[in-house]
Amino acid sequence: MIRQFIQPSLMVASCLVTSYAMSWVHADQTTSKQFYEGKPIKALLVTGGCCHDYKFQTKALTMASEARAPIEWTIVNKGGRGTHAEIDLYDDPNWAKPYDVVVHNECFAKTKNPDYIRKITDVHKEGKPAVVIHCAMHTYRDAEIDDWRNFLGVTSKHHEQQSHYAVKVEKRDHPVMKGFPANWKTPKDELYIVQDTTAGMLPLATSASQKNSKIHPVIWVNDFHGTRVFGTTFGHTNATFSDPIFLDLVTRGILWSAGKL
Repeated sequence: MIRQFIQPSLMVASCLVTSYAMSWVHADQTTSKQFYEGKPIKALLVTGGCCHDYKFQTKALTMASEARAPIEWTIVNKGGRGTHAEIDLYDDPNWAKPYDVVVHNECFAKTKNPDYIRKITDVHKEGKPAVVIHCAMHTYRDAEIDDWRNFLGVTSKHHEQQSHYAVKVEKRDHPVMKGFPANWKTPKDELYIVQDTTAGMLPLATSASQKNSKIHPVIWVNDFHGTRVFGTTFGHTNATFSDPIFLDLVTRGILWSAGKL
């Protein structure tokens, strides 16, 4: 187990994770089945921004995924807690080179510099696999260019109220969905309104709006110029990041994106 924190303060802050989540994670480490037992996967988690408890989410995701697969995490939590940031990670053209997969779990809706955004998307276009979680879908949503949205596979600019959403599996035979329950209802979370999807996007599961019954993809994979991208719009609350079903799902998404399922 290797967990490298690029921002040292996060290591201290991660100790603030509640005993509720920690007790589950420790118990799960002794009981969960390994999803993959091969060569360790080097994963980069990019996180930070507004509206979410990213310290909690980082601790929960890294500990739970490490219990399921040999993943060596590097965490970059930069940009503060606002809606606009351009972090220095992307100034290096080789920022993603050491990693097998990049997990984007950040929330910077007001950042719209096209040159900055393309520092990220061009690397993924060149073949670096990715996982995108929740507010990554609203990150860079004010940008006039579509590069980030094409990378995600979906366009979303707003969400409905927090609630418990029933999830319908659309592609049970996909490797990411192995073991996913037929009738899962989320912990309290947000339903993102998906306005558009790309040609390479394949919905794996959907949920219905509680306002108008419109169906929206909530779990999917995307072919971005031949690069594997896994995404889910769920992940707003600490309850979701404490749910073993959700953590199983994201871990399998990481493994699939990295070509290990």
